[in-house]
Amino acid sequence: MRWKNRRRSSNIDDRRGQRLAGGGSGGGSTVLLRLLPMLLGRRGGKWMIALVLGLMAASYFGIDLPFLSLGNNTSAPSQAHQPTAAEQELAEFTAVVLADTEDTWTELFKQAGLQYQKPKLVLFSGAVQSACGRASAAVGPFYCPADKQVYIDLSFYQDLKNRHNAPGDFAQAYVIAHEVGHHVQNLLGVSDKVRQRQAALDKAGANHMSVLQELQADCFAGIWGHHADRFRQMLEPGDLDEALVAAAAIGDDRLQREAQGSVQPESFTHGTSAQRMHWFKMGFDSGSISACDTFSTDS
Repeated sequence: MRWKNRRRSSNIDDRRGQRLAGGGSGGGSTVLLRLLPMLLGRRGGKWMIALVLGLMAASYFGIDLPFLSLGNNTSAPSQAHQPTAAEQELAEFTAVVLADTEDTWTELFKQAGLQYQKPKLVLFSGAVQSACGRASAAVGPFYCPADKQVYIDLSFYQDLKNRHNAPGDFAQAYVIAHEVGHHVQNLLGVSDKVRQRQAALDKAGANHMSVLQELQADCFAGIWGHHADRFRQMLEPGDLDEALVAAAAIGDDRLQREAQGSVQPESFTHGTSAQRMHWFKMGFDSGSISACDTFSTDS
């Protein structure tokens, strides 16, 4: 991708190097310390002490204990994060891609008589607290509709390359654009309609609705790629293939086959490799929101 020397978004919240309150010096541990004197005064003091110490250790090492969420559970800075040169370049790349999605969707919303609200992108390391709850880096990049923010641990890019065999900067850009696609769905009211329909369905039906929503986000990512290529000439030869390889690598069928040796279509939540490639390419070829109506198509 031709991304260097381009505008970087200012809508970046860099929380790398921060740890969630609740470990070590606050949150759950603070609550437990306050409860300790009371517990010691009861029968079975020894096992109470053991229980408290065990829960404090769980809290310290980042194990989420919802019933202890009595204190401030937001991210709190520890020592200043010192990124490597490679990490810093990934952060700058992410800011450039986010800026370009802003340009694309601002223009498309304007053409539709709407105003695009730019999302904030949160960079984190290890774990993060969002309005949708606490999440670890293991869940991968995600979008929280409650706070309208995208969350990314940059280590996912390495996983994309090494674990999923999907290297390349445009593969990384596809991931960002997909999460921004969920933000677009949120602004257009699609996310609310999906949740309402899911509430009336069984698990298999709700999963199918999730698949359709994810495929539309893939298509929206393709729309961004179309505009980045056609109007700003950001793509280089081979970039489109990188995105398609990434889309195929994270298809439900491939991930299930790799993890358990079999495929269970009724449990799909994101779509097959073929579906994800198809809908990204649909958005990329058309550049049009109207081409991304996965909900009225047998996907």
